[in-house]
Amino acid sequence: METRNLTCIGCPMGCPLTVKIENRTVLSVEGNTCKRGAIYGKKEVTDPTRIVTTTVHVSGGVENMVSVKTQSDIPKDKIFDCIHALKNITVSAPVHIGDVILKDVAHTGVTIIATKNVE
Repeated sequence: METRNLTCIGCPMGCPLTVKIENRTVLSVEGNTCKRGAIYGKKEVTDPTRIVTTTVHVSGGVENMVSVKTQSDIPKDKIFDCIHALKNITVSAPVHIGDVILKDVAHTGVTIIATKNVE
């Protein structure tokens, strides 16, 4: 049996979690004070994912960069592929919150969207 100690990020409490695993099956999650902690602990050890935030270049705008993020979480092992895919992207102003910047980033099926307006 394997034991993993985590800090929950499911809510602001930051509970210390202890997750017990055997043969890639979660046997228990302990230390959580809310239901989200148990969900986070189980997901983090079996299929960790993250929302990715970064910036891309803007041409012709009042600012030269715009903040962007993945529309939903992606597998943790695809984060660097995602960042690499965005490295050389330049969008033309104006850019509005929610605009699609890139579809299917790093073959994850997830869209990159703008999180700021740039006129």
